[in-house]
Amino acid sequence: MSPIDTLVNSTIRPDVRAVASYHVADASGFIKLDAMENPYHLPHHLREDLAQRLADVALNRYPVASYASIKQRINDRLGVPAGYDVILGNGSDELISILCMACAMQDRRAVVVAPTPSFVMYQRSAQFAGMDYVGVPLKADMTLDLPAMLAAIKQHKPALVFLSYPNNPTGNLFAADDIVAIIRALDGFGLAVVDEAYEPFAQQTFMHRLPEFTNLVVMRTVSKLGLAGIRLGYMSAAPQLLAEFDKVRPPYNINVLTQVAAEFALDHLEVLNQQAAALRAARADLTAALARIPGVEVFPSAANFILIRVPNSDDAHAKLLAHKVLIKNVSKMHSVLANCLRITVSTPEENSAFLDAFTASLAA
Repeated sequence: MSPIDTLVNSTIRPDVRAVASYHVADASGFIKLDAMENPYHLPHHLREDLAQRLADVALNRYPVASYASIKQRINDRLGVPAGYDVILGNGSDELISILCMACAMQDRRAVVVAPTPSFVMYQRSAQFAGMDYVGVPLKADMTLDLPAMLAAIKQHKPALVFLSYPNNPTGNLFAADDIVAIIRALDGFGLAVVDEAYEPFAQQTFMHRLPEFTNLVVMRTVSKLGLAGIRLGYMSAAPQLLAEFDKVRPPYNINVLTQVAAEFALDHLEVLNQQAAALRAARADLTAALARIPGVEVFPSAANFILIRVPNSDDAHAKLLAHKVLIKNVSKMHSVLANCLRITVSTPEENSAFLDAFTASLAA
């Protein structure tokens, strides 16, 4: 064994060494339909205005640590209830990590519960924080298995339950009454985290219900709204909880360019909302077109992506790559996703190009 191998084995945790890095595919030259991004740019005149604002940023200074101006815009424009505030994160990933670090116990193994399959960072963040993770499989139709979730909560007394609303990678909205039942089952010992990353496309939210449930945390991101490149997430909860989470948040975790870009975007939120509306309409068109293709099963989606099942996902995915179309093959994530592919909803032109390539891949 080489000296560096000895060093790695003696200093890096075995469970970290055993997992693969989070993989992001190279999309150069591809129609990129694998990452749930908004395909639309800001209008040209807004890009010019944004460029001027960014040019005026004092890059030689640290951000204002309170982030008061951007948080106020979020509170005012994105439905945060009166009397509630938000914490900002470098994307939702950092917020998930903050929650896990705040709830991990030093004297015992705290537990995270989530439906599975769901967003992979729930499990990874729990693991890296030293928590146990319990995944509760979805039903065969991708819906939430509420009795199994309640049984897991009763058995494990989790500190955190993550609920993606709508769920990634399945795209469906879990029943609101089921989520309420989970929140109530956790009352007194655990937090329910409703992850609303795709809220602009679902148009369903628990944000206004924060005052109703003291153990509810609502988390969102501006990535899916059209600002994936600036990496900004936010979450809200009871003020006493938020104060504790803020102790774990790294200082200056949001850079000044992100802050200014987000403030600018929220000043022009109507443009992003119009783009989301266009993608919701495109989702309906793409869903209908996919449903007409023989041998393709289409699952209901409230997000900006669509999950489908095909006879051979590996073959279809490989043929789409040959056509320079990049989608996500999720068939290996969980048995319930056998032969499933996930497609981001895009512009009419890119959706049409995908459909042409996809139809050809099935016929070949």
